[in-house]
Order: sequence, then structure tokens, then C-alpha cells
Amino acid sequence: MISRFEEAKLLAEQGHVDAQYSLGVMYENGEGVPENDAEAVKWWRFAAEQGNVGAQYNLGYMYENGYGVPKNDVEAVKWYRLAAEQGSDRAQFILGRMYRRGEGVPENDAEAVKWYRLAAEQGYERAQLHLRRYWQV
Repeated sequence: MISRFEEAKLLAEQGHVDAQYSLGVMYENGEGVPENDAEAVKWWRFAAEQGNVGAQYNLGYMYENGYGVPKNDVEAVKWYRLAAEQGSDRAQFILGRMYRRGEGVPENDAEAVKWYRLAAEQGYERAQLHLRRYWQV
């Protein structure tokens, strides 16, 4: 019988975006395979390049924190922005934070507020808190 990992890998190698995303999760969490952040990044990149919002967010996270790739805030912003533009409230929040702190982008309060506001409008509580804390909005 074929394992869940083996099935995902076969489908991922055929270009199935959901399987590529799932394979990245399996490598990150060590599900059916030893944990391997570099392999997770590899499969998430395939999925992200096909527009998978979860993979785009995860790549942003990996680059922001240096897991499986060298830490690179500019690259993190690139992937977070792609996810944020597709409506990911978490990515919108983090992009706002990166603009507020000047991480990977020039510090820009107007851009920070824009992204926090988008996340807050979706009910993302941390974004709502940041808007009140930093801009009394």
C-alpha cells in the first residue's frame, strides 16, 4: 500500500499544486519523512509559483526566519505580498508589521496602516490591536 507521503510526492512531481503544498507541510513537520526545511521550501516554491496562497505565506515565513533558506527580509516581503494580495489576513498583518519596522522594505507608516487595515477588516484581531496601539485608528 502506498503511503500518504508517497502519494503526495507522486502527484507533486506531476505538478499538482495542492500536493506540492502538502508535501512541503510533510517535510516541515516530519510527516512520513524526516523533517527537512530546505525540501519544504522547494515544494512550497513550486506551489507558490502556481499561486497557492498558503505556500506563498509559508515561503515568506521561511525567508523571514531563515528556515531552510538564508534569512532574507526582501524575499520574505515578496512572498508575503503575493499572499496578502490574494487576501491572506496573516500575510497582510505581517506585511504591515514589516512596513512599520522597515524590514525588507523602507519604513512606511501609510503602507503599514493600509495592510493592517485590510487584515483588520477581515477580523484579524492582532491587526486591529496594532491599528489602535500605533495609530489610534
